[in-house]
Amino acid sequence: MKYDDSALILAAHLLQIKAVKLSPKQPFTWASGLHSPIYCDNRVTLSYPAVRTFIRQQFVEKIMQNYGKPDVIAGVATGGIAQGALVAQEMGLPFVYVRSEKKSHGMQNQIEGVISAGQSVVVIEDLVSTGKSSLLAVDALREAGAEVKGMVAIFTYQMEIAKKNFEEKGCQLVTLSNYETLIHKAIEEKYISEEDQQSLMEWRKDQQAWSNRFGS
Repeated sequence: MKYDDSALILAAHLLQIKAVKLSPKQPFTWASGLHSPIYCDNRVTLSYPAVRTFIRQQFVEKIMQNYGKPDVIAGVATGGIAQGALVAQEMGLPFVYVRSEKKSHGMQNQIEGVISAGQSVVVIEDLVSTGKSSLLAVDALREAGAEVKGMVAIFTYQMEIAKKNFEEKGCQLVTLSNYETLIHKAIEEKYISEEDQQSLMEWRKDQQAWSNRFGS
């Protein structure tokens, strides 16, 4: 399998700064209760200027390659806010961010910032798992009359459910790196053993079955 060079570089960065941690023998527990051999926190990247710059530049490149220059950049709260603001600054574009739901007080905004019906927007996200929370932002923007060109995220676990969810919403997803690329890099750099690789690839195929091994 051929891997994209920039995706491999980013995977190496994420492993080096421990934005992504791999632990197939002592798995992490996600908020959903699912046991997982991987934990990703891309907010860590903001603390490393060189990595932060690389991500910003890759975002801009992917946006221009796949969508052209939009009218507005939108970040998904909370992980996509800082990344989106950096991208908007780099591209000289207006920036808004989208909450998971409307505020219960004040103006009751779900979209913070100024966006008008008919404007084109690219959505910035830090991480895509199932895609459910990310696509809530797409729904809100479309309800406001914006033309959502697509979404760009730093990393995806490449879950089949995410692929299905994005297809159903008619929203293109482009990512800077992904699960398979990261596992390849982790093996290459000896972060994990071949035995661990087998377990990690089994999780990729069926997260629930893998999780069930560790009980509830």
